[in-house]
Amino acid sequence: MTLSRTFRLAAFAALALFAVVACKREPTPADTPVAPKPQAAASGGDYDEHSYAEPDKVAIDDLALDLALDFDARTISGTATYTLDWRDDTAAELVLDTRDLTIERIEGEGEGGAWTPLEYTLAGRDDLLGSKLSIQVPERNEHVRVAYSTSPAASGLQWLDAEMTGGKATPFMFSQSQAIHARSWVPLQDTPRVRYTYSAQVTSPADVMVLMSADNDPAAARDGDYSFSMPQRIPSYLMAIAAGDLVFKPISARAGVWAEPGMVDRSVAEFEDTEKMIATAESLYGPYRWERYDLLILPPSFPYGGMENPRLSFITPTVIVGDKSLVSLIAHELAHSWSGNLVTNSSAKDGWLNEGFTSYVENRIVEALYGKERADMEYVISRNGLKAELEGMGPEEQALAVRPGVVKDPDDSLSAVSYDKGAWFLQFLEERFGRAEFDAFLRGYFDHFAFQSIPTARFVEYAQEHLLGKYPGKVSRAEFDTWLYEPGIPATAPRVLSRNFGVVDSARLGWLGSNTLPPQVITDEWSTQEWVHFLEGLPGTLSTEQLSQLDTAYRFTGTPNGEIAQRWYPLAVRSGYVQAYPAIADFVRTIGRRKLIMPTYQALVATEAGLEFAKQQLAAARPGYHPITTGSVERVIAEAKPAPGSGIPVAPAALEAVEAAPPQADDAPAMPAADGDPTRPAPTGR
Repeated sequence: MTLSRTFRLAAFAALALFAVVACKREPTPADTPVAPKPQAAASGGDYDEHSYAEPDKVAIDDLALDLALDFDARTISGTATYTLDWRDDTAAELVLDTRDLTIERIEGEGEGGAWTPLEYTLAGRDDLLGSKLSIQVPERNEHVRVAYSTSPAASGLQWLDAEMTGGKATPFMFSQSQAIHARSWVPLQDTPRVRYTYSAQVTSPADVMVLMSADNDPAAARDGDYSFSMPQRIPSYLMAIAAGDLVFKPISARAGVWAEPGMVDRSVAEFEDTEKMIATAESLYGPYRWERYDLLILPPSFPYGGMENPRLSFITPTVIVGDKSLVSLIAHELAHSWSGNLVTNSSAKDGWLNEGFTSYVENRIVEALYGKERADMEYVISRNGLKAELEGMGPEEQALAVRPGVVKDPDDSLSAVSYDKGAWFLQFLEERFGRAEFDAFLRGYFDHFAFQSIPTARFVEYAQEHLLGKYPGKVSRAEFDTWLYEPGIPATAPRVLSRNFGVVDSARLGWLGSNTLPPQVITDEWSTQEWVHFLEGLPGTLSTEQLSQLDTAYRFTGTPNGEIAQRWYPLAVRSGYVQAYPAIADFVRTIGRRKLIMPTYQALVATEAGLEFAKQQLAAARPGYHPITTGSVERVIAEAKPAPGSGIPVAPAALEAVEAAPPQADDAPAMPAADGDPTRPAPTGR
């Protein structure tokens, strides 16, 4: 997943309390206490503290969904039928995770196919974990069925009115299940420890095409009745659904793009190297095991850069820029087909096993297709960002993994530490053991743990046997453990330098010292990565004259490049550059990708006037934001401690100031129209 490196995954939208329904009675909320948190003792050490499920007793083996999409009510309703694997001879209870679901009935299938009601209890709501659903199954039925409906405010779903889409004719809906949002649209054992196959029958309005992280047929008729099957076992966070005015265009025999009609051709052109990426990854780490690899281009409200749903990666449209400068995001989501989807962390506390490995593999794909200098630039940017983020972290947050017996807040599991320190660790191992030997190790690792979910301890055991023990004297166990369990970046970390960035650094220093811009013949050749490095090296604030000089020359304000915007606009806010405020308002109102907009919101709330402006933008943008994005912005606003009596004017005055500002020169060179994360297509998301 590509998540924001700055904002943590568990920022949830505030959701309404819901009615609690039981098989034999309907208790009031006061009757239903919140279930206690899961305990480590339940599963002998390899457990998931973010799930109520008890898979050591009984686990979902297969899931069959029969669902109906209601765009007017903004709900999904239907049934989930589980084929169960009873693992404990004494168990007679199935525990599922839910969040804000209305449970209508629960039944077990008996002999002859007859369904009979089962007793159940839905506990009160925990803000993070949702509600524990405990189903009594005294006959230990192989099949159990739950009839339910979602809340219109489900944290894992976003419903967009037609006017919020590109075509403005058909509404749109999509899911975001990672990390524990699947429970908001399907009652599940919502933990990566459980992997299951699934099928689905989905009905929708006839003008809507429905897709899932399953066997989407590129030639499927749009008729409002769709069937899906996922024969490979996946964890719940990789289950996904989307519906809208979607058409398909192929890239290769096994890869293609789903998008709104107005986006599909641009998307195919931008991502035409996808098949080359698949072949490159296969040559390094073994066959692609998911049959198809398609991309779904979502509306700009998607809160992350991408999401690695198997067979159908969800992609932000902000990386479709016309020059392939940000296709590392596709490399990242594809890399998850090996690290994350094939071999999965068994809980959020081991998130680096997904994201660190994926970030490393991503960079190897980029290097193979686009050259070492591009890969080095992306490494430098990501590591500079990691170092900056570490400055605001406590020591316990800086470790890649937690030692056995230590419980870590899940909010800290998908920071830059998981992505960038994880990738750095693997590059350290590559450098010490040699690329050929380390590639062979990774390929063996993916084969050995294919379609399994593991904790860090299992990786350590495997590495000890197949890497440290096989090649003694290359890396000591103390060095290995320091990377995993200690804060900061070890002194053994390999250093990466970029030749191109040396030129950028000289140009920036020259301008800061003389106010003389670098020659256009140099900057005309700069990539998105070089512009990002230029901006990141500037002081925290500049004078209005300096900002105006840069803006006139390079048209930073209003740039379609989200990577430039997410660095330029916070600088403009901190420096009181009111000319940028109309563009800032447009940017944060039309883009929902957290990584791109949150730095600007953070800068705004530092002053009273900026805080008021931020509140105005959130109010205007709220209908188009995903619940996850809304929750992140609300948190920043709620926790703001603005400096009184300082800052830029509030919105109306800022807009008036812009109207009086001189226009930019028409012949100013345009910035590269790029977006995405050149270093980490983040959470990441994410």
